Amino acid sequence: MRVNTERWNPLAFLCVLSFLVTACGELNVPSGIVYCSEGNPETFNPQLITSGTTIDASSHQLYNRLIEYNNDSSDYIPSLATDWRVSEDGLRYHFTLRKNVQFQYNELFNPSRNMNADDVIFSFERIINIEHPYHLVSRTGYPFFQSIDFSTLVTDIEKVNDHEVIFHLAYKDASFLSNLATDFAVILSAEYAEQQLEAGTPENLDYFAIGTGPFYLAEYVKNDYIRFKRNQYYWGKNAEIDLLVFDITPKSEARLAKIITQDCQVSALPKANELKVISKHKHLEVSTKPGLNVAFWAFNTQKPPLDDVRVRQALAHAVDKQNILNVVYHDTAVAATGILPPASWAYSEIEDANDFDPEKAKYLLDEAGVTDLTFDIWAMPVVRIYNPNALKTAELIQADLANIGVKVNIVSYDWSVFTQKLISSDYDSVLIGWNADNTDPDNFFTPLLSCSALESNNNRSRWCSAELDNILAKAKETRVKSERKRLYRQAETLITKNVPMVNLAHAQKLLLKNTDVAVKNVNPYGGMSFSNVQLINEEKTR
Repeated sequence: MRVNTERWNPLAFLCVLSFLVTACGELNVPSGIVYCSEGNPETFNPQLITSGTTIDASSHQLYNRLIEYNNDSSDYIPSLATDWRVSEDGLRYHFTLRKNVQFQYNELFNPSRNMNADDVIFSFERIINIEHPYHLVSRTGYPFFQSIDFSTLVTDIEKVNDHEVIFHLAYKDASFLSNLATDFAVILSAEYAEQQLEAGTPENLDYFAIGTGPFYLAEYVKNDYIRFKRNQYYWGKNAEIDLLVFDITPKSEARLAKIITQDCQVSALPKANELKVISKHKHLEVSTKPGLNVAFWAFNTQKPPLDDVRVRQALAHAVDKQNILNVVYHDTAVAATGILPPASWAYSEIEDANDFDPEKAKYLLDEAGVTDLTFDIWAMPVVRIYNPNALKTAELIQADLANIGVKVNIVSYDWSVFTQKLISSDYDSVLIGWNADNTDPDNFFTPLLSCSALESNNNRSRWCSAELDNILAKAKETRVKSERKRLYRQAETLITKNVPMVNLAHAQKLLLKNTDVAVKNVNPYGGMSFSNVQLINEEKTR
């Protein structure tokens, strides 16, 4: 039976399934979960973006990486690579690949072989080799990899045999394994890519996704839903559910209404001010974990007068962070003094050199000779883990700056337009943030503030410091945590002095779900994985 995608309702479909389970007893029918997501994915290949919405809909559902990060042991665990070793000089990483891993299939592709070294090489050569036939297929580039200067770091990927590859590095990088464990470092099918290239449709690789993950992409209707089905040929432990539906619901109030009425079992990004309402419903619960994230207000340091550090310092002193925590976060976050959150192993408590001091702000503006200052703040139109309400945050900053005689215009766009306009860097300042991709502290610095991140448009402040790059390079050359922590504290001090951005808050990671849904672990970083999500009462209803 073919589903009419224009009229098919994923919520009604799961209700019918639930009825059939109850009515038919032992009948083997699919179990499913509906997840209220906040938006459309930009693509189904996480190599091409840094958007959390796209990561949730792709990285852990459809794909695997060579290695994964184990939150319980704070170590790396095997995935598509079963073993790895590092040369004494730290410049060669040798991976042994898992055998008998099958790729998924769809109407466009039926694999003729299992995953091997060619797929690993293709997945990363596409990123680092500008002559690669797939390199320019991505119109957005490879922002995460460009921000960490991956193409300069990796000089060659050597195929030893079908199940062994060696990454050759130009210099030592203690964050290399962490970056291979990120949501972005997924393994694609080289065979599928070659077939689509020959057919003249290489873009299909990124939109009609083929991976090795626990689910496969069954159907996507923009602004409506994404439907995933369990991959019955998955090499690892099978997913607990047969069917996963992303019900695309941009408005937080609508997501809350749907989970209250049980049209969704799990919901993305509940707002802090909704927690009181949620607490009144016994079938709902919020799982929390200290987040590896930061919300910040970035200045475009290449635009006058924001190119003057005294002006940036003045604006930073004008902002009442505690008021933002009270009004926007409702006790679900802590004030940020630096870029690293307390949940990071490299966190050091530092004094906030840009603390709330309106009189000092006025003095610095006078010293800089700046009067009648007017500029824009771009504010995200969507909820994010690190900032549940960027527009309200902008309004509070607007009021704070009015107290020192600075006028602010708040600008916002639809999310897809907002992300595209950010690429042009034609803004004065922007309220945005970062949710870490892994536990390595470098993930907060290099992707956001390095000169290479400037080139990839991931550096929102447009601030490039050779001194900072040098500190970060030294931190990646050593594996001694105490030395790395010292260097990252030095980096924090330099950033605080130059104020390319005002770090506002580190938020808890919140997950809203039905009490009948078991989530093994709320990951403090990265995207959502549904492979271990389970319906607790599933067996009772069969």
